[in-house]
Amino acid sequence: MPRRGLVLAVLLSALLAGCTAGPSKRPPVVENDEPVSSAPASSATDVPLPPLTEPRSPALDWADCDAQTRSRLGTEAPGYLRFSCGTVMSTLDDPALPGRVQTRVSVLKAGNGAIPLVVVNDVAGEPGTLHAARLASALPPALLQRFSLIGVDRRGTGESDPLSCVPEDTRSQLLNQDPADDDLEPLLDAARKAGQQCAIDLGGAQQAFDSWRTAGDLEEIRDELGVPKLHALAHGEGSHVLISYAARFPERVGRFVMDGIPDPSSDTVTVLGDLAAAQQATLDAYGRAVGQDAAATVNAVMDRLRAAPQVLPGGAVFGAGTALRAVVTGLADRARWTELARALDAGRAGDVRGLAGFVAPMLNGSDVSPSHLDGTLATECNDTVERMPADRISGLTTELRGRYPVFGGLVTQRLVWCLPWPARTEPLPTLGTSGLPPILVTSTLTDPVTPETGTVRAAQQIPSAVRVAWQGAGHGALGSPCAAEAVRAFLVDGKVPADGTLCPA
Repeated sequence: MPRRGLVLAVLLSALLAGCTAGPSKRPPVVENDEPVSSAPASSATDVPLPPLTEPRSPALDWADCDAQTRSRLGTEAPGYLRFSCGTVMSTLDDPALPGRVQTRVSVLKAGNGAIPLVVVNDVAGEPGTLHAARLASALPPALLQRFSLIGVDRRGTGESDPLSCVPEDTRSQLLNQDPADDDLEPLLDAARKAGQQCAIDLGGAQQAFDSWRTAGDLEEIRDELGVPKLHALAHGEGSHVLISYAARFPERVGRFVMDGIPDPSSDTVTVLGDLAAAQQATLDAYGRAVGQDAAATVNAVMDRLRAAPQVLPGGAVFGAGTALRAVVTGLADRARWTELARALDAGRAGDVRGLAGFVAPMLNGSDVSPSHLDGTLATECNDTVERMPADRISGLTTELRGRYPVFGGLVTQRLVWCLPWPARTEPLPTLGTSGLPPILVTSTLTDPVTPETGTVRAAQQIPSAVRVAWQGAGHGALGSPCAAEAVRAFLVDGKVPADGTLCPA
């Protein structure tokens, strides 16, 4: 039976409420991107950081996957790193068949530190196992002397019984809607096709892919790792999983780091407006960094593709919408800005192969390398309560496009993606779980995926949060040596930085 058939057969058989952003009007500043000095823990919590306890009687079996992982990375990993892979079986928690079905969760261990640190990535980003391997190559080696990173492919993604329910031509249609187009009907039609096919393929399990249930997977992983507390690091939207975990298993919360948090506000207009503004600000920062008139170059590429969309190998249409998604993907990863500049210059001359590489993981899907889009669609729609009517989405798109000409028409498209998806009936997990130890939140001044304004709003609702603010650009602050050192001191030494500490760009 094909891999997809096996998967489907198995399938079918939240946390400084009302507080200010810092303990004083003038937060401490770290000069020249040097390590953050230790400061007393925030008075917002009386719960100390849990001690680091080595595993006892772990049940998780590891197999060597060093060569395979180095090949997946595509770049040279430090020689001191070793990679091992494993599998955990977790309850799918299918709303239609609660507790009856198991789902496979793929995990990867990077490094040999005695304490496991679970790593959760954005669901729309690269699989968590690959993200953890890449992160291990970038974090301070001293952190890996104490911890091993445990990357997790979130349910429905990577090698964790990946979802593959959206037809290939429909994926192309979802990604390629022109953000300048006033007619949302083609996008809505593609969303209907995607939702209908996923409903057929997944049945009652359609709503079993969300952050709440993924938190249950983390609890199973913690248990098999043999540790009393879960120590974890989440990147961007992956913070939703740790927020859910804290709400479900507060007594199991160890040392948590959240590198960017999605805006928890229920005001969709503000949230999406801030997202479009952050994407524009990142584009401007990118242009200054690479010496390119970024907005003009992006618009030129999109205009060329509007006049003559290209067809990629495999049949996917690469037009203005897909090109702009490629740009956002490139802006999120500062390490790829030079690559993005080359791809945009080539795209302006008619060669889109470089840009297509940025969105290939979303467009292309196979049993060996499943598309990222299917798991993203399921998780993000299941994590969303609101379903905005199409006419309101159209009006909001027009409004945001007027304020943010490049990105205003793009940020509303996922509202359309989720319209045909069953609405979430369970309440979202609260950020205000009390009695937790300090939680370190890092924000990035110019972040095109989790804007700093949203991360600040979220941190203000987490009773035990302390925030380190990097004044740089890109998605996530751990590329800053200053922020990375703050994370190391927090995790390894138990030093809680002063809330509002600044790390300069």
